[in-house]
Amino acid sequence: MKRGLGLVVLLIGVAVIISAVAVAALYLMVAPSTRLSQNSTLVLRPGGELFEVVPDDVLQLVSRSEGRTVRGYVEALRKAKIDKRVSAVLLAPRALSSPFWGKVQELREAVLDFKTSGKPVYAFLEYGGDREYYLATAADKIFLVPTATLDLTGVATYEVFLRGTLDWVGAYPDLMHIGDYKTAINIFTEKTFTPAHKEMSASLNRDQFDQLVRSIADGRHKTEPEVRAAIDEGPLLPDAALRHGLVDDLAYEDELDDLVGDVGGPGQLQLVESNVYANVTWDSLGVRRPSRVAVLNAAGAITLGRSGYDPINGAVLGSDSLVEYIRQIRADSSIRAIVLRIDSPGGASTASDVIWRELMITKNDARKLPIIVSMSDLAASGGYYIAMAGDVIVAQPGTLTGSIGIYTGKFVTGGAFEKFGANIESTSDGRHAEIYSPERRFTDEERAKVQESMQAFYDQFVEKVAEARQTSPEKIDQIAQGRVWTGQQAKQVGLVDQLGGMQVAVAAAKQRARIPAEEEVELVIYPPRRSFYEVLSASLEQPSMQQPASAAEAFMTLLGPRDRKVLAAILAPSRLFRSGEILAHMPYVFLR
Repeated sequence: MKRGLGLVVLLIGVAVIISAVAVAALYLMVAPSTRLSQNSTLVLRPGGELFEVVPDDVLQLVSRSEGRTVRGYVEALRKAKIDKRVSAVLLAPRALSSPFWGKVQELREAVLDFKTSGKPVYAFLEYGGDREYYLATAADKIFLVPTATLDLTGVATYEVFLRGTLDWVGAYPDLMHIGDYKTAINIFTEKTFTPAHKEMSASLNRDQFDQLVRSIADGRHKTEPEVRAAIDEGPLLPDAALRHGLVDDLAYEDELDDLVGDVGGPGQLQLVESNVYANVTWDSLGVRRPSRVAVLNAAGAITLGRSGYDPINGAVLGSDSLVEYIRQIRADSSIRAIVLRIDSPGGASTASDVIWRELMITKNDARKLPIIVSMSDLAASGGYYIAMAGDVIVAQPGTLTGSIGIYTGKFVTGGAFEKFGANIESTSDGRHAEIYSPERRFTDEERAKVQESMQAFYDQFVEKVAEARQTSPEKIDQIAQGRVWTGQQAKQVGLVDQLGGMQVAVAAAKQRARIPAEEEVELVIYPPRRSFYEVLSASLEQPSMQQPASAAEAFMTLLGPRDRKVLAAILAPSRLFRSGEILAHMPYVFLR
């Protein structure tokens, strides 16, 4: 019977492999050619969640979706800038679901850089929310579908407080923090904003709104008061958007041929999608790249162990995995510099320290590889901790960073069990064996022990920041306290060196590595994309463990982007970290 069951499993596995290979082969046969005609128009359609790295799965690998990552879009624009066959760009952003701004600013910056070639950029909006319109304002002209509302209303922040719910079910959040602004625990411990929490939230919201207004004013050649007045009238009907000068014309996509002039030559526009254009190589454009720079992606909540993917919280950044990649980079003599690309809210304090240590070893070994930090949407708390190893820190104005503070604790669920007629009892040996008991709160002695451990790590955190930023611990403590800053604010208080995206970071890496500024470099990406066979093999391993994740992923697809972020904020402590683990994790903000 066992032999028969094994045969059935083997046959199913073979069938899955054959099916996947067949799908891949079919895609390769019908995939559009990368041969471009003259006067081609590159089409970018960013939408949904913008990824730094495409998740490893068979369908993503077959669909070549790396062209749809932030780096993929930026690389397409950089190649199109010098590609004589590309005469224009059509920017058609779909509904962008990210609650953050850093990646959108990265794309907008790349569009503005493309325009320095003298080639035009046209934006076409079927939906014009704040992020979609912000991106579109980098274009020379903006076209809006005649029936589409310009949903430009400003910037709002929503945060959830669960203390009332926990009281209702009989649970108690016995959590502690260091830093007046370390508000990550407030979701559980408070019923509303504390004064410090409200101050920080209002500051972040206002700074991002000011950035939005300033960019729209620059892109549309208007004054900031004019833009603010238009936003205050939003959402705007198409005619109102046209009247305010926020768009240039109302049109459907099929009408663009007649509206953009002779860009694509006579007849219809020769459109090439970005995922197809991703197959165009620098070599085919006659660009020689003799020098190599490593791009080390640090994306996700930071934990001890291996990297992975949590269906609710998304990417998980394991310290073991990142240390392994750092050592591979250090061993590669052809690498001239490292760009550490961070998109992380932080996480476990010890894991962050382990990664920082390995980066410092690399920075100070015989080769002294320059390390330049490029911050994406998030690089806060533990994310900022690993950034301290950088020679230069580059952030987008809308990046959320800082949050130099920590918290820990436990959830006391004994009362909740009692409400259902259940009882928790224990047997233990050792004075503090039950320090993390779910049945009762910390004793005064236990609380003092936990506080002592937290204070020691916080003091070390502040001292390391002070050393990295060449200032005193006292000055860092004043701007730390767990406070989250935008990248623009962080530069003002000295936590960031430059504002910009990956290209600014790469330029800094070339300067530090003494590579000529005009030279194109080969970016060697870590972690590397796994092969089709590796991804498929991993998907077939331990199928019983894959089923719960698939069910969770299916449930998550039923939720909107904001709801997923709220759920992730609620469940992250219990899903990703051990009870009592000291966490350097930022609060969840901008859940718009």
